[in-house]
Amino acid sequence: MTEWTRKKDEASNHEFDAGKVASSIREGIRSRLKRLNRAWVAVRALFDDPEDTEQVFRVVTALRGKSLERAYLRFRSTNTGTRVLSEETDLLSSLRDRTALEKHQEGTLARAYLQFVRSGDLTADGLVEASYEATENIEDRDLLRYLNRIRDMHDLWHTLTRYGREPLGEACLLAFTFAQMKNPGTAFIVVLGSRRLAQGYGRGTIHALWRAYRDGKRASWLAAQPYEEMLGTDVQELRSMLSIPEPTAYWLVLEQHGLR
Repeated sequence: MTEWTRKKDEASNHEFDAGKVASSIREGIRSRLKRLNRAWVAVRALFDDPEDTEQVFRVVTALRGKSLERAYLRFRSTNTGTRVLSEETDLLSSLRDRTALEKHQEGTLARAYLQFVRSGDLTADGLVEASYEATENIEDRDLLRYLNRIRDMHDLWHTLTRYGREPLGEACLLAFTFAQMKNPGTAFIVVLGSRRLAQGYGRGTIHALWRAYRDGKRASWLAAQPYEEMLGTDVQELRSMLSIPEPTAYWLVLEQHGLR
């Protein structure tokens, strides 16, 4: 092989590799754009019908990136995570058993949770069907258990943070959740929805969302809490232990509209 032929072959190989890289980049961009489009369509549907919680799962699934893997590995490294996965603990079963929940004293997490779900005519199974599409392709049993547990915590987080079920309350909880879980999908919903919320709730709305995010940053990591063991604990004591403050900025907006 002559020196010229060798250099020509090397150049051809470089060109081929460059082509593969360019193709990979284009495919990556197309994939991201598809996910972004799915998220955008879901957000618009959610704005049209705020009760359509399936759209929330579609957004967070489309945009979660590496956040799920990081949060799952963090959960696995905790004492609660190790026990939940090894013992196959099911939070949903505990939340379904209202007879057992009612046996706890007034002021406990169990009774506060019951009051919250009853006030909104909710059930512990309310998010199961809505989340089906987000989990149907998950084959890892431990990862699926983790995802289901995070889903089932939602109304417990409402109870602990004291954010309500009206649009502002749900948005504040999403801002709090983004600070905790780092899923870009939750931030996507909050940011795109903030203008519409501000138009509806007026002064103080953006501040309430910011405070919710800040409080989520400062609070303990709620994903790793042993809620089954906490149900009989005083809810105010838990809020103090977990560094969850009163949502005063959110309450102020509600008071301005006679909603509190």
